[in-house]
Amino acid sequence: MRRHIVFTLLCLAAMTLLVDPALAADSSKAANNAASFGMLTLIPPMIAIILAFASKNVVLSLFLGVFSGCFMLDLKGIDIYHAFIAGFLRMSTEILASLADTWNAGIVLQVLAIGGLIALVSKMGGAQAIAEALSKWAKTPRSSQFATWLMGLFIFFDDYANSLTVGPIMRPVTDKLHVSREKLAFIIDATAAPIAGIALISTWVAYEVGLIRDSYQVIGIQANAYGVFVETIPFRFYNIFILVFILFTIWFMREFGPMHKAEVRARTTGKVIGDDAVPMAAEESTSLKPAAHVVPSVWSAILPIGTLIVAAFLGFYFNGYSAIDDETVLAAINASPLSFTSMRTCFGASDASVVLFQAALIASLVAIFMAVIKKVMPIKDAIETFVTGVKSMNITAVILLLAWSLSGIMKELGTATYLVSILSDALPAFLLPTIIFILGSIISFATGTSYGTMGILMPLAIPLSFAMNPDPNFVILNVGSVLTGAIFGDHCSPISDTTILSSMGSSCDHIEHVRTQLFYAVPVALVSIFAGYIPAGLGMPVYVTLPIGTLACAALVRFIGKKV
Repeated sequence: MRRHIVFTLLCLAAMTLLVDPALAADSSKAANNAASFGMLTLIPPMIAIILAFASKNVVLSLFLGVFSGCFMLDLKGIDIYHAFIAGFLRMSTEILASLADTWNAGIVLQVLAIGGLIALVSKMGGAQAIAEALSKWAKTPRSSQFATWLMGLFIFFDDYANSLTVGPIMRPVTDKLHVSREKLAFIIDATAAPIAGIALISTWVAYEVGLIRDSYQVIGIQANAYGVFVETIPFRFYNIFILVFILFTIWFMREFGPMHKAEVRARTTGKVIGDDAVPMAAEESTSLKPAAHVVPSVWSAILPIGTLIVAAFLGFYFNGYSAIDDETVLAAINASPLSFTSMRTCFGASDASVVLFQAALIASLVAIFMAVIKKVMPIKDAIETFVTGVKSMNITAVILLLAWSLSGIMKELGTATYLVSILSDALPAFLLPTIIFILGSIISFATGTSYGTMGILMPLAIPLSFAMNPDPNFVILNVGSVLTGAIFGDHCSPISDTTILSSMGSSCDHIEHVRTQLFYAVPVALVSIFAGYIPAGLGMPVYVTLPIGTLACAALVRFIGKKV
């Protein structure tokens, strides 16, 4: 590993000496930095991604990725010494800024609080009881994976809540039935952002609809933005195909690539993780096992986790309602508060990070109350158990902060601006949806953010597609390709927060999760291109493209996959 680090640093020092120092020093001019650095803007994400695979140390890889970007921005001439000092100071400031952001802080607190909640549920015997109850129905690897898939669809309203809830509940069941943690993490990850991104009511809707509305206004059209969003759903090929792809792997019980090796290892040896794997979350220690006098009950899990879900739903509604300042919209909501339109509007306007933190706190208080009332443990031990669960999530918080810091540094460097500039040349109209999908995939993979990628590409895609072909359906197709490409790249990226949270929720080695998932996500993305965006760009209707893509996914699993 030392050789990887030394080589990386030497390459960094050599390449950054080629940069124009005047522009590099001005981090506020992303466009100028992109023009000055050129392809060197790719250094930070490439260091983070390549070193993560080479060293299998995510924290070190992200740290060096962030530092490399800070070093580049502060390098003046050949003054490497001061660039190191200034780069370190910039990096510490960037990390502080990431934590100071209320959204990021809410996500960190949410992760820590849910860690405490899961610890309480485990200590009360709730997780054990749920596992025993599910095992009566999920008696095979196939049925346990199907149950995980269904639960992922059920928690459709937010990808973070999905990743942090499904894994801890299903992990004991899949472990008992010798399903690899890699496969569990994949199912969780592939039913998080892909389903939240196309759900009619979710925490994603307001952002996506807002981007659509603003971008249509650029071309002088006052469109029904939510109506456009709904019309893009049939064109969200990757989201749809990855969901059916999971079903086919479960139905046929076939896998390929590294996932096949992981599943064979789990079935034949009982080892759900590799010998040298480093799980993102610590295994439940004996301190979190229920005491001998505790009778495990499913209600010890259902009530706290049910409280989490109900509190999240109510929080999304009322938090969003309080955030709306348009009197006309408020009047419409007050006239019909439980209508689909009112719920969608309030959910979309809510601050998901704050709401989920509040919901996790409420659920944790319910769990503590239950533990005391049922005499599972005194309140002092209950609080200590909660704190123990919080501690187990510290590494996840560190990784999230570094991932956000890397995203901020790449924004200053103009990484996304550079990628757009080199990949948006003249091309045939029918290929535009495919190019936008690929461009969105590259940007979101490199930056680890689907929201940021959508924000970058949407204002470009709608005017460009309208200029090339003013047909409303063609524009909607390209809107769908922006939203889908952003999710695909984010789904695969090792520095994506949802990927990190999926590894954590399933207690899987993060790099192994990314490695096994890539071999599934990339083929499905190719199916999305060749059975989806290219035919759709040529005018083929979705009632033809969707069945063709579904059959392609089935053939992929049936004929390339091997029996486990």
